[in-house]
Amino acid sequence: MTEWITTVIESLGYVGIGLLMFLENIFPPIPSELIMPLAGFTASQGKMALVPAIAAGVIGTVLGALPWYYLGKFLGEDRIKQWITKHGTWLGISPNEIDKTKQWFYRHGSKAVLLGRMVPGVRTLISLPAGFSHMPIAQFLIYSSLGTLAWTLLLTLAGYLLGKNYTLVEEYLGPISKIVLGGFVIAGIVWIIRRRRTVRRQQGKR
Repeated sequence: MTEWITTVIESLGYVGIGLLMFLENIFPPIPSELIMPLAGFTASQGKMALVPAIAAGVIGTVLGALPWYYLGKFLGEDRIKQWITKHGTWLGISPNEIDKTKQWFYRHGSKAVLLGRMVPGVRTLISLPAGFSHMPIAQFLIYSSLGTLAWTLLLTLAGYLLGKNYTLVEEYLGPISKIVLGGFVIAGIVWIIRRRRTVRRQQGKR
């Protein structure tokens, strides 16, 4: 996959970066942790400018988030989960992941979109509960853009500074992102348990 990503960026430049980041949101197995560091490395060689490369990544990512948002909004949770159950394997997505992301979204509200854009494993799927809950599109785009900018900037600058060792970004972020995702899942479960206990106490006082 590294060779393919390299070929696309070398052939299409900024358009290639935007296209790859768009596809990364549609097809999660394509890693942004490799795309943007490579763009940063390319910029460090003087083959492209850093700021336009970052801008291309942000635009591609935000555009790639829209299909999931509108699918969640117009199809609803049940139909999406049925489709994921049948076809999610080739996308690398499971119904369980949707449930975890939804719980996190309802716990954090609008902030979940901003924070979710910086968490691999959540980045793509956070658009679905935003659609399920009919989050205003303007608000969704603002939070998505801010979170995406922070994540894309981090990855691109890492690639720029690491130079030929840009692949280390994916190597080290992979395990870290799993730990972070696991932490969010645990936090979501704890919140649900506490919420249920609070509701039961309130009902017991009545």
